[in-house]
Amino acid sequence: MSGRLAGRRILVTGASRGIGYAIAESFAAQGADLVISATSESSLESINEALSAYKVEVRSVTADISQADDVDSLFAKSVEFFPDLDGVVNNAGIHIGKPFTDYDMDEFDRIMKVNVYSVFQLTQLAIRHMQSLGRGKVINIASTAGKWESMNQAAYNTTKHAVVGLTRCVALENAKNNINVNAICPGIVETDLVYNAATLMEDAGLTNDEVRHMIESRIPMGRMLQPQEVADIAVYLASSESDGMTGQTITISGGMRMG
Repeated sequence: MSGRLAGRRILVTGASRGIGYAIAESFAAQGADLVISATSESSLESINEALSAYKVEVRSVTADISQADDVDSLFAKSVEFFPDLDGVVNNAGIHIGKPFTDYDMDEFDRIMKVNVYSVFQLTQLAIRHMQSLGRGKVINIASTAGKWESMNQAAYNTTKHAVVGLTRCVALENAKNNINVNAICPGIVETDLVYNAATLMEDAGLTNDEVRHMIESRIPMGRMLQPQEVADIAVYLASSESDGMTGQTITISGGMRMG
């Protein structure tokens, strides 16, 4: 452990699995004290215990970030745990994929609440707090879907475009406040979201190998990304090494999107 994040106190949403867990574990390994959040209390308990092995302080808060009251409570508890909380990772998100004309407004409303409204609300709470500290790091986990168009993902892409735009605007307003706001835009990462999509394709008659080949054939490097590869970028953005960087949307996609 090099302690690149020693002294940092950071909130990570959606920390129970996939990219969120990889980020939380990497932050703990680098010396950050953490507040971790997810919807499942039982999963948070086991993760809390695992991360505490890194000899850092870890607190957990169960929250449904689609609910504004839960977001308010999550941040209030985080600052109660760590009054000098100086980092937030907005990682939690959901995916709903289908043809544009098949979405209903309840589905669109839900994906907007989880992927956009919660990010807006939690970032606003964090920025106000960080302004009082005179420093801070906000890291938004967006997607390459926030940089391009794709079939049957109109709602999801809309949310990720919104996160990219929000990141840039908040970064510009707070550059003078010693607060860095950046986003990571991963391509296809081997997580539950991919597994769920693969299951749907298998239900349509494709084998697991055919689904994997279909996915990986779209990636110039020929493989899906691993959550740890995204986490490594998050460590950099949370550290003092990135103090001169703000308003950036860093793409990691195995070559699918270059820029």
